[in-house]
Amino acid sequence: MSSAQDPFYIVKEEIQDSIDKLQSTFHKWERISPDMGDQAHVAKELVSTCGSIEWQVDELEKAITVAAKDPSWYGIDEAELEKRRRWTSNARTQVRNVKSGVLAGKVSSGAGHASEVRRELMRMPNSGEASRYDQYGGRDDDGFVQSESDRQMLLIKQQDEELDELSKSVQRIGGVGLTIHDELVAQERIIDELDTEMDSTKNRLEFVQKKVGMVMKKAGAKGQMMMICFLLVLFIILFVLVFLT
Repeated sequence: MSSAQDPFYIVKEEIQDSIDKLQSTFHKWERISPDMGDQAHVAKELVSTCGSIEWQVDELEKAITVAAKDPSWYGIDEAELEKRRRWTSNARTQVRNVKSGVLAGKVSSGAGHASEVRRELMRMPNSGEASRYDQYGGRDDDGFVQSESDRQMLLIKQQDEELDELSKSVQRIGGVGLTIHDELVAQERIIDELDTEMDSTKNRLEFVQKKVGMVMKKAGAKGQMMMICFLLVLFIILFVLVFLT
């Protein structure tokens, strides 16, 4: 299977694009001033994206584990499996580095600001915000869980649709196979009938040849000459009649 058709490389490309965008956003986050309120918001988005990419990498590693049980069936070898494992490991390291950098906070922002960012990312309120967190703190977590649940449901729906299409394709192939079988049976019947006709014709021809041989023996040389002359005259008459008509 070529890399353009292998589902692994299609998913790999999508994940790599997500990692590239994640790193680009992370570098922008590093340049945001601690005094700006956007830093905490962008940091939450970064952590959320990290979790989503890690889940995708986990699913890809599960697929690699399944393929490793019977590589020949999937058209790959051990070298290709090792290459794929290295890529998923490298991808996980890139995501982990970004996540660690965000949770640790920028060194230049100071320990106090890093603590504020970590509390915001972990949905942990400080002592002055405890009552407000009790009212609103769980909403972001619920939204994230709902988002992941919706995404998984969408993936399951897409897989169901693909399975339905595969089932329809199998049914069509089965119908074509039955049609071919019927055609082969009909052709076999015609061939059998033709063989029977040929055997019958062969038997009649042998019978006629035997009769002619017997007549020729009984007639002798003179009779054979007379028969030849008679047949020659008959042929000439038939030729003239055909020519005149």
